[in-house]
Amino acid sequence: MSQVHVGMIGCGGIAFGKHLPSLAKIPEAKITAFFDVSQERAHDAKNKFGTPDARVYDNVQALLHDPDVHVVHVCTPNDTHAEISIAAMEAGKHVLCEKPMAKTSADAQRMLEVSERTGRKLSIAYQNRYRADSRWLYAACRGGELGEVYLAKAHAVRRRAVPTWGVFLDLEKQGGGPLIDIGTHALDLALWMMDNYEPKTVLGTTYRKLAEQGSPANAWGNWNPESFTVEDSAFAMITMKNGATVWVESSWALNTLDVDEAKVTLHGSKAGADMKGGLRVNGEEHGQLYTKEILLGNQFDPSMPNDSAEREARAWIDAILSDQAPVVTARQGYVVQQILEAIYESANKGQAVSFA
Repeated sequence: MSQVHVGMIGCGGIAFGKHLPSLAKIPEAKITAFFDVSQERAHDAKNKFGTPDARVYDNVQALLHDPDVHVVHVCTPNDTHAEISIAAMEAGKHVLCEKPMAKTSADAQRMLEVSERTGRKLSIAYQNRYRADSRWLYAACRGGELGEVYLAKAHAVRRRAVPTWGVFLDLEKQGGGPLIDIGTHALDLALWMMDNYEPKTVLGTTYRKLAEQGSPANAWGNWNPESFTVEDSAFAMITMKNGATVWVESSWALNTLDVDEAKVTLHGSKAGADMKGGLRVNGEEHGQLYTKEILLGNQFDPSMPNDSAEREARAWIDAILSDQAPVVTARQGYVVQQILEAIYESANKGQAVSFA
């Protein structure tokens, strides 16, 4: 195979903002099929990003049974991720599914099992792994520069940036609010940096302190409190089986000036690092404390793009062409989903949740 033909399922904001323009920059990727519940959006996507002979389908199954499609990108609400991804893999397609992996961990487990049974590749769209600071810090962790990373903080906090379009505020369709939307990115980064996917216990809390008030200062306009059925913030402490701790903070609306999104702070036995206002490493050397500001360029591979979304698409297409495992594996996505669900469960029960 020298070219990968992609079917786009869901032609909303994330498709137009990330997937479609990124794929369009990759010569080996051709977007040949489109589906959206809005045929107008699907035709718009085809006209802007499709091949001359690209097709717009009026149902998902028809697209999945198109033999000319090798890969599908699932960019739909969370409650449809599992159904569409499983059907795609059963139809012989590889799948890049938008985050989170699914609405529930049971659905994520089914996706993982089908991927393993069919041999179809399944990856989750955690594009923040591909940022320059993320790649530098991951390499530092793998190289042992921080020593044992025994404490990580996953940051996903906005002051007033509640997404007021689509189904973001709909608990039934999304499964949650900022935790499952942006907290999932930060949690993925923390576990990936630590290379630790064995949680032991989770203690979580969720709040709706600002959801019921509304906010004219919100970045995307005031929300309707009656339709805001998810949390406005969530926090958790996760203990891992090896004794490490992960702290998660996520919010769309919080009275704070300390805002960071898809960032991590790491504390290791040799050094620490954080992504706040740039990438910094701190520690002790020759009897003195030090802080190093890391200046980043495209030092890893000058032939690769700097843009994280384009780099994600490039790595995904390369994995298909070379028949290699994707950067984000389905099993990693499943563990993230398990932890997210455990945080919500802990918050609802008012007590810690333990893993087997």
